[in-house]
Amino acid sequence: MADTSHAELARVVREHAGRLAAALMHLTGDFAAAEDLVQDAVLAALRHWPSEGIPDRPDAWLFTVARRRGLDVLRRQDTYRGKLAELQWPVQPEPDERLRLIFTCCHPALPRPAQVALTLRVVCGLTTAQIARAFLVHESAVARRITRAKRKITEAGIPYRIPSDDELGARLAQVLTVIYLLFNEGYLSTAERAQSRDLVDDAEWLAGLLHQLMPTEPEVAGLLALIRLHRARADARFDPDGALVRLKDQDRSRWDRRAIADASRLLIRAGLQRRPGPYQLQAAIVACHAEAERWQDTDWEQILLLYDMLLHLEPSPVARLHRAVALRYVHGPRAAMAELDTLAADLDGYHLYHATRAELLRELGQPDRARAADQRALELTANPAEQAVLRDRLTGWSTVAGSVWPGG
Repeated sequence: MADTSHAELARVVREHAGRLAAALMHLTGDFAAAEDLVQDAVLAALRHWPSEGIPDRPDAWLFTVARRRGLDVLRRQDTYRGKLAELQWPVQPEPDERLRLIFTCCHPALPRPAQVALTLRVVCGLTTAQIARAFLVHESAVARRITRAKRKITEAGIPYRIPSDDELGARLAQVLTVIYLLFNEGYLSTAERAQSRDLVDDAEWLAGLLHQLMPTEPEVAGLLALIRLHRARADARFDPDGALVRLKDQDRSRWDRRAIADASRLLIRAGLQRRPGPYQLQAAIVACHAEAERWQDTDWEQILLLYDMLLHLEPSPVARLHRAVALRYVHGPRAAMAELDTLAADLDGYHLYHATRAELLRELGQPDRARAADQRALELTANPAEQAVLRDRLTGWSTVAGSVWPGG
């Protein structure tokens, strides 16, 4: 019961805190002041709602608390006091207000960690403590990021608006990157935990909100489809002990086939616009895995083709690494290893590079070199689920060759 109550509270705050921040910011023209007022209201909700129950109109409740707090704090500032006194909470705030809010939080003048922290705090309504717990960093570090970001917005005069048409492409890419990074951190954490479903929830909600506000942008739909396709396999990704289950070994009967079909339809609609992009292509690759009834049914030739298209649009060493996995299933392990050899300088510090090399070396009959590669991968990851898989391989418990790494 408590978990259900907390989940509902999180959903309500996520849904309405961003709307409230947008309304206050539009009125005051002061990002920092509006954000502080919202956080006061969110903290009050976290204190009162668990014991008193969620009010019938949670949005109006949050607005009333923020407005009252604004009048108290800004008592001596006649301009703000007059504006706040006149402000009435609309039943349906304009959607564009939240869109402006997202673009403000993800402005390229702000460092990436600050973009993520601001988006979680202002748009999703998370407190500083919640963000700190999500990323396993000190609360004071998150507070400093947010403070510096708000100061930067004020000092640099960063506008609270949707970018113009000639700016939108680059700025939208920035917003999508923040949501994508948020999802990745939740899906398979870089910190000392396996995953964070709260961060995945927030990433999916943000992508869904952005799709609602920008329904004709195919890359927005692509990112939303990508997240939903991954989430459809969530129940099969870990065993009862919390160990990571590789894709080859997952129980596909536990995959959410309806969610996979819905995400695939979303991706197809995006593709009809004939504006392919990296998120659509990544989603299409995941769809190839998700739509296969069995591991043996995976269309590796299609996956290889999609990676070729992705590298044409957005070349990166990590994408080439994943392409090498597909290459192994189309042209064999030697071809894949030759590709990995060209990536050594770029990816020597990346644990998945060494884990993939270990898989291929083991298949090529070089167990000593495979063991050294697994050991190097183990040294480079802090994720406990990944560490468990690597330790099993090093101790001989997991010796099956030919599976894709990573398993999630």
